[in-house]
Amino acid sequence: MNWVFSNVELILSLTATHAVLSAIPIVLSFVFSVPLGWLANRFRLTRGVLLTVGGLLYTIPSLPLFIFLPALTGTQITDPINVEIGLTIYGVALLLRTTADGLRGIDPDILQSASAMGYSGAQRFFRVEFPLAGPVLLSGLRVVSVSTVSLLTIGSAVGVTSLGYLFINGFQRNIPAEVLTGIVMVLVIALVFDGILVLLGRLLMPWTRRDRIAKARSRRQATALTAEGASA
Repeated sequence: MNWVFSNVELILSLTATHAVLSAIPIVLSFVFSVPLGWLANRFRLTRGVLLTVGGLLYTIPSLPLFIFLPALTGTQITDPINVEIGLTIYGVALLLRTTADGLRGIDPDILQSASAMGYSGAQRFFRVEFPLAGPVLLSGLRVVSVSTVSLLTIGSAVGVTSLGYLFINGFQRNIPAEVLTGIVMVLVIALVFDGILVLLGRLLMPWTRRDRIAKARSRRQATALTAEGASA
């Protein structure tokens, strides 16, 4: 604990930097994944191509990707933008399939009803498809959030400031408290981000909470009826 108390300022600074650098690719992943997911769901050919490319991109190891990206972006290898682009690619690769599956899971009768009511393609997407696929998108975004916060630590291996510095420095100097502090702070950021996403989901999609309450009430009633039947 002495190491922690002696380095509070460093820990807080790295935690703030890590949180900011993690938030950007999470947001960008969502922004890029929604139109790509719609495209993958809309046409059979684009679905196969996009999902295959997304799957292949996610198989690229993070460290080689961070080293290779400067050759494309023209930046220095220690520039955080390389890690931001790499993490956005991973986020899109993860969320693309979730978005396509979420849109595909919508009842076709609902979509036909929306078209019959005169909704244009854009109106049907934003007022019907997007809200109905919202819970699936949220679950995928929570996975992307945890993955991004974790993968950002590898950026320290190429000189990008993050909580990964505590891992590298702690191992090199044999300071277990430093390594443990890095792990704990990464978990804290991941939990805070996940809590924010859950809260946003409840605020933007209040019907999902009502559905869960109704299902829980139905399960309790079914359990009570089963117990009464067994005791009769």
